[in-house]
Amino acid sequence: MDELFKKLNITPKDLNLYKTAFSHSSYANEHKAKKDYERLEFLGDAVLDLVMADYLYKNHNENEGTMTKVRASYVCENALYEYSLDLGLNNYIKVGHGEELNGGKLKKAIIADIFESLMGAIYLDLGYATARRVILDIIIPYITNPNVTFFQDYKSALQEAVQTTKKSLYYELIAEYGPPHDKRFKMQVRVDGIIYGEGIGNSKKEAEQLAAKSALEKLAI
Repeated sequence: MDELFKKLNITPKDLNLYKTAFSHSSYANEHKAKKDYERLEFLGDAVLDLVMADYLYKNHNENEGTMTKVRASYVCENALYEYSLDLGLNNYIKVGHGEELNGGKLKKAIIADIFESLMGAIYLDLGYATARRVILDIIIPYITNPNVTFFQDYKSALQEAVQTTKKSLYYELIAEYGPPHDKRFKMQVRVDGIIYGEGIGNSKKEAEQLAAKSALEKLAI
C-alpha cells in the first residue's frame, strides 16, 4: 500500500487499520479475522459528511436545502465509487473466495464502501485535520469541474412536484434479500396511496432514489 499512501501524502502509524479498511466481511469470515471494514465505513461516512458540510458552509452561500443537495451529490455511492477507482482502491480489496467468484472486487457498493472505510482509518490513525485534508484534496477537483455530475436527487424533485399538486407521498420497504454483506432493498413510492414507482438498490436510500426516478417518469403533474 506504499504507493497509495504516497498518493494520499500520508505516513500511517497503525498499518492494521488500513488492512482492516480493505477487508470485506466475506474475507474476514473466511480467514477467521476479528474485523472487517464495516465499522470503519460507518465512521468514515460520518467524517465525510462533516468535512463536506464544513467546506460548503465556509465556501458557498447557498441555503440549507441547496447545501444538503450538493453535499449528497459528492458523498453518494456513484461519487464514492469514482473516487475509489481513481485512487485504485479496488486493487487493495480483500474478499472471500466465494465473493470473488461472484465479482465482489468489481461490485460498485463494495468499491464505494472502501472509500469510506479508508477515510475512517485515516481519521482514527492520523486525526481529523489529516482526514479533512485528504478528503478535500480528492473531492474539490470534482466540485470545480463543471463537467462532473454524480447524482440526481430524484426524491427532492418528486417531493417538490407532489407539494405543487398537494398530493401525499411516502416510501415503503417491500423486500430485503441477499446475505448480510451484500444486501438488496426493494422500495415502493406511493402518491395518494397509488404505487408510482419501485426501485432496488444496495441501500434503502439508493432504492428510494430509484423508486422516485421511476415515479417521475410515470407521473404527469
